[in-house]
Amino acid sequence: MAGLFYMVRLFIYHTEAQDKSEPARTILSEQFEVMERKLWWIIATPSMYIVIIAGALMIHLHKWYMIWPGWLVIKLLFVVGLIVYHFICQKKMKLMAQGKFSWTSTQLRLWNELATILLFAIVFLVVLKSALNWIFGVVGIIAFSIILMMAVKIYKRFREKK
Repeated sequence: MAGLFYMVRLFIYHTEAQDKSEPARTILSEQFEVMERKLWWIIATPSMYIVIIAGALMIHLHKWYMIWPGWLVIKLLFVVGLIVYHFICQKKMKLMAQGKFSWTSTQLRLWNELATILLFAIVFLVVLKSALNWIFGVVGIIAFSIILMMAVKIYKRFREKK
């Protein structure tokens, strides 16, 4: 998770570096590309595969594949969402290395919050399992999402006033 959070942070800095004049733009872009590549291929991607293998092993050892409790199915759907998020970030990294910056830094900040929401939902489901009514859980995740999005918008206004 730390790799995903930091990767999108690097994307934000990389995108904002495009507003700089030369030679700063080229120097910063080259440095961010090195940092992104190392973070991605040395930390984030190997970690993802280790976590997938460990999760599959836990499901197998606990024989959950026999009963599939509801909370586990929903959690695994969020995990699949996180894996999709991972590969979208990988595609974004490759496009930025080609000089294609299609998202603004604000859009990337919102994208970064999606990983937070997925993490929150996964942990929420594991900790509480079926202790709460699913409706309250869904309402909580939606409320948490709205609060995060509002925080990003407020930060954008604050940053633009400077």
